[in-house]
Amino acid sequence: MEYLSAKEVAEKWDISRRRVQILCEEGRIQGAFKFSYIWLIPMDAEKPADRRKTKKEANE
Repeated sequence: MEYLSAKEVAEKWDISRRRVQILCEEGRIQGAFKFSYIWLIPMDAEKPADRRKTKKEANE
């Protein structure tokens, strides 16, 4: 299995690198793990749903 760094995933998903790191820390990206100081994310990982949008839609 091939892995991407948080920076590469951030570019792929069009979000910040820090946001990808937070998603990894929260366990929201399946298969992601930390190797030394770098997050490694499976190449075929799916972007988690943005919870902020779900809450906003629920209030409408």
